[in-house]
Amino acid sequence: MKRVLLGMLTPSSNTALEPITSAMLAGLPEVSAHFGRFRVTEISLKPQALGQFDMAPILEAARLLADARVDVIAWNGTSSGWLGFDADVALCQRIEAEVGIRCCTSVLALNEIMEKTQRKRFGLVTPYLHDVQAAIVANYARHGFECVAEQHLNQSVNFSFSEVTPEQLIGMSRDVAKAKPQCLTTFCTNLRAAHLAPALEAELGIPVYDTVSTAVWKSLRMCGVDTRRVQGWGSLFAEEIA
Repeated sequence: MKRVLLGMLTPSSNTALEPITSAMLAGLPEVSAHFGRFRVTEISLKPQALGQFDMAPILEAARLLADARVDVIAWNGTSSGWLGFDADVALCQRIEAEVGIRCCTSVLALNEIMEKTQRKRFGLVTPYLHDVQAAIVANYARHGFECVAEQHLNQSVNFSFSEVTPEQLIGMSRDVAKAKPQCLTTFCTNLRAAHLAPALEAELGIPVYDTVSTAVWKSLRMCGVDTRRVQGWGSLFAEEIA
């Protein structure tokens, strides 16, 4: 069986997405994930925090992943939520041009899912600051998506996001679901949230799209792997999307 190698660009202070991604892929013996880090420690709208997402360090991490001959490179992060989706489009184009490997991102994959399933009224759960959350909501509104309810924790230290408890995430999701969104997203790849999707979906009656999951979902699709083989991580992987 031919190996499938997924490259993941990872914030340096993130401790959630690597174990979660590997756990998702545990039932796919031919698929493995490989991670390249670049420095991200703070999420805010301050200039130094925004500068963490300059293209040069991300490209260097992508070049190192290319040495592993990965089949796809995913930016497993949500920065274009507040920077604007064009930032992810430009990043993918630049990586593909420089290293010759197809590229995707967590956020663009999430947007694709919501577009293709016509679930554009969504609920938003994040750990982010008030102004970052407002920027995300405004960015989505500009592109025809309506955030009908949101919950956030007003935090900025990226490492701390991984310490948000399941109980907090479940409570925030329940609050957001009261507004009857068509879907809900746990929007931060350093939240330990993806494994909560099946139980939340059963309780709330709506799809739950975690941004670690969306990166894996899109990466597998780009490599021709049947996402239905990923069991126990929510309805995303069973979606029939052309």
